[in-house]
Amino acid sequence: MPRDPYEVLGVSKTATADEIQKAYRKLSKKHHPDRNPGDKQADATYKEVQTAYEVLSDPAKKANYDQFGHAGPGFPGGAGGFPGGGFPGGGFPGGGTNVDPRAADELFRTFFGGGGSPDVNDLFGGRRGGRPKSRPRPAEAIESEVTVPFEVAAAGGSVSIDVGGRHIDVKVPAGIADGKKLRVPASATGSADVILRVKVAPHPYFRREGADVFLDVPLSLAEAVLGASVEVPTAAGERLVVKVPPGTSGGAKLRLRGKGVAGGDQYLVFKVTVPAGPVDERSRELITEFAGRNPQTPRAGVGWAL
Repeated sequence: MPRDPYEVLGVSKTATADEIQKAYRKLSKKHHPDRNPGDKQADATYKEVQTAYEVLSDPAKKANYDQFGHAGPGFPGGAGGFPGGGFPGGGFPGGGTNVDPRAADELFRTFFGGGGSPDVNDLFGGRRGGRPKSRPRPAEAIESEVTVPFEVAAAGGSVSIDVGGRHIDVKVPAGIADGKKLRVPASATGSADVILRVKVAPHPYFRREGADVFLDVPLSLAEAVLGASVEVPTAAGERLVVKVPPGTSGGAKLRLRGKGVAGGDQYLVFKVTVPAGPVDERSRELITEFAGRNPQTPRAGVGWAL
């Protein structure tokens, strides 16, 4: 005899429709064959969960089960079933008795399989108020995570995933951000929809803020003071020569319009570097002379300065 559907879903007989649906979704996702390949026990439990939900999600079936249990119409050996009970209402069509098409539909599904065969409806002169044929519910969507290379997320492209042993190329739109989701339809996976949460891989030297891209560009002291021409890469894979204005300070930015993600900009952030270690005496004299000729108060206006 099948298990009590309330026991299968782990809910009480007073559970609301929302509570029943929530329990079903949780168990269906947990025991889904795509998550448990080759696990016969999980497959059996998954089918049992589907059967239990089919009973408890249908108000008529639920009321029938609550009143008669497995002995009711639609369950082997129950009222109106075999043996001894005949069809509900007694006799076969044509004998002058009233036959309930719903109960007959349940009997045929129990003993001959299928769901609301047209032959059953034909036997009793059409639906006559009976429910439409039930359709199999779509499998629960599966959620997963996919890592997308920085360049693919910026310019668009595709990434490859495996679903149940099937190799699938997923199209990634240009400019997709970290945390966004992509849906792969069941027609592509062969089983259920797959919801992919996107994780954009970090880049060795680019960083992204929305549609804008930032690149740190080191400058020597001489380049910062005198100006220079520097070759830099862009997020789109180009290489450009840019002019650094004389007197560029560390932290200054230069904007490259339209070179970011999906119409955003790319910013060059300049980092001034100085020679490491002690300098020779002549260099010290030159720097001291330079400082005297070009006096600065770099901390003027800074809130914490005295």
